[in-house]
Amino acid sequence: MTTTIRKLTMARAISEAIAQEMARDPNVLVWGEDVGVYGGIFGATQGLYQKFGQDRVIDTPISESAFIGAAIGASAEGLRPIVELMFVDFFGVAMDQIYNHLAKNHYMSGGSVTLPVVLMTAIGGGYSDAAQHSQTLYSLFAHVPGLKIVVPSNAYDAKGLMTTAIRDNNPVMYFFHKGLLGLGWMPSDDWAEVHVPEEAYTIPFGQAANIGEGTDISIITIGAMVPKASKVREQLRQEGISVEVLDLRTLVPLDKQAIIQTAKKTHRVLIVDEDYRSFGMSGEVAAILAEDALDYLECPVRRLAIPDVPIPYSRPLEQFTIPSTTRIADTVRAMMD
Repeated sequence: MTTTIRKLTMARAISEAIAQEMARDPNVLVWGEDVGVYGGIFGATQGLYQKFGQDRVIDTPISESAFIGAAIGASAEGLRPIVELMFVDFFGVAMDQIYNHLAKNHYMSGGSVTLPVVLMTAIGGGYSDAAQHSQTLYSLFAHVPGLKIVVPSNAYDAKGLMTTAIRDNNPVMYFFHKGLLGLGWMPSDDWAEVHVPEEAYTIPFGQAANIGEGTDISIITIGAMVPKASKVREQLRQEGISVEVLDLRTLVPLDKQAIIQTAKKTHRVLIVDEDYRSFGMSGEVAAILAEDALDYLECPVRRLAIPDVPIPYSRPLEQFTIPSTTRIADTVRAMMD
């Protein structure tokens, strides 16, 4: 008798995690643009409206500042709202609510007010949606104390990290990459559909995942760059280069020990990121290595990230700006030389 391995796309894994937490805790609510009958523009809330009804799954007007502000107030009174904004690029209209209220009110209240809000949104390019719909921007929010930053790279992590996020008493920003959701129109879709247990489970924040052991060089990355790094790892194995891939999974909290340990092990580090190069994740990781692992490095740390330009609409230009498997592999070879 053969046992069928249950596989889900990332979109299904996220919605399943939310459904299980809504069934477990009546204080968990969902609201945002098109999260109800439509099931979310990227499918992350599919089926929730039919199961829990319009009182707990609420379609909002296109007024981001209003419904994120409402989530802050609701969480202060004991509810646990999950708020979806279609694209991370749209958070600009609600920055005051996020930066000055959600991130700071627990601190400014002396710890007396908790804000268990999950803000989830879609990130990433690769499908010609131009400069206002293709960014990642998680480094912007990681820069502000008070926000936890989650960026899953696969369906298994997506479910476990979402469950952890909903149960956390602090505000969590949850970034899912459009190319990993399993929607059938992005190149990394094959990576997104993996085994996901049916029962609820959690994955701790601040715990990076070693995707593949290696001895020659480490690639440190997150989100949609993880499957690309993994493909490069398999490719370079045929050339006799042993690559270790570290998936950070969360930026806040950041698993600094895992970063240092992989550098001490392989003595070479390449950081790959789909966020902008300047003042972002890649710079932070490089600084950690410079401060705590410099003596173990045999060559300078290298970074591949989005150059400091808006994401182009033109497909050839967009593909040029986003780190590719070819560029990752070429950089690894150069570092080995």
